[in-house]
Amino acid sequence: QVQLVESGGGLVQAGGSLRLSCAASPRAFSKYAMGWFRQAPGTEREFLATISGGGSSIYYADSVEGRFTISRDNAKATVYLQMNSLTPEDTAHYYCAARFRGTSTAAALYDYWGQGTMVTVSS
Repeated sequence: QVQLVESGGGLVQAGGSLRLSCAASPRAFSKYAMGWFRQAPGTEREFLATISGGGSSIYYADSVEGRFTISRDNAKATVYLQMNSLTPEDTAHYYCAARFRGTSTAAALYDYWGQGTMVTVSS
């Protein structure tokens, strides 16, 4: 069982930055690929970024590539999402997820989810 706890959300003005963190129960953390997703009210959960267990493979959604950066620190059992140049369209609940079998862009293929952290971008 992997427990995930997101933090770092909040209110930010357009053009600003936030860094989200996702702390995991440390057991075998490096064996899990990690992903970040978001969901705005009335929409489906949207893939943002994923990183392999060792950090060597990273993929981004087109909508965030160049603005968001995913990284991980296996010693701290934590994955991060640095978000820059935020716009009101980035307002959503942000979730991290863990997957035992490598990276994926599909939410349905992730094994564990955090409770989410809210990001609100004001214009």
